[in-house]
Amino acid sequence: MTPPPDRVVVSCALTGALTTRAQCSAIPYTPVEIGEEARRAADAGAAIVHIHARNDDGTPTWSPATFRRIFEEVRARSDVIINFSTGSVGIPAGERVAHISELKPEMAALNMGSMNYAIYSTKRKEFVHDHVFANPFHDIRFFLEAMNAAGVRPEMECFDSGHIGNTRPLIDLAVLQPPYQFSLVMGVLGGIPGTVRQLVHQVDSLPNHSHWQVIGIGLEQWKLVAAALAMGGNIRVGLEDNFYLEEGRMASGNAELVEKAVRLARDLGREVATGAEAREILELPMQARTVTA
Repeated sequence: MTPPPDRVVVSCALTGALTTRAQCSAIPYTPVEIGEEARRAADAGAAIVHIHARNDDGTPTWSPATFRRIFEEVRARSDVIINFSTGSVGIPAGERVAHISELKPEMAALNMGSMNYAIYSTKRKEFVHDHVFANPFHDIRFFLEAMNAAGVRPEMECFDSGHIGNTRPLIDLAVLQPPYQFSLVMGVLGGIPGTVRQLVHQVDSLPNHSHWQVIGIGLEQWKLVAAALAMGGNIRVGLEDNFYLEEGRMASGNAELVEKAVRLARDLGREVATGAEAREILELPMQARTVTA
């Protein structure tokens, strides 16, 4: 059945790699906690959950066994679309894609270019994070070939205009096939600013047969969500990207951020896609959604 027109696909980034409970006590760490946050986000209206794996102490891990436990915990609670991360600094590409090849989630994040990636505190007058996020073409192609072999949709995370342009040779090489799945990440220091003007430019730069969502970082997220909804795009919220419902008011968890996004969508005349509708809208191939032995 074709979804009704003007449905919006809501994604929720549950935990990220850098966020900690010292910053926000609601950040999930363990597979059970991530599974519970995925359920609550799905119940609130998210059709996709984007997931980084953590050890039980909150440190990042690329262990396929941990990703497997997360997959199982999410699946035990919801049929939400699972999108696993592959992005990191200083971790070999092969280690960052093993869980994709093994578990075959429906989607996997793919960072589309290198950049300075920083967080600056105006209050402390210092850089909290300051590193080079290296994603050369040979790594991007390696990830694409692994995702293609596993039947996994690459969700291309573009932090600047040049990252969209990086798709051209990959399309020419036929390692990147339509439909194209773009995430327009905006507001990271070192990447494109999080403004509506820049969002319009990013969307206008996309190749034909592209699906897109906006990912706004920090409180700028909400005006970008509103703009994307008005432009007919999809949206992502979640504790990886932003803790706050408004200035000074921290969300109690991922579900509360999804609930606000859903209210904004409905206020602008758009209904939220279910998981089944999202799969059809995004043209995801039908495949088994359980973990293989």
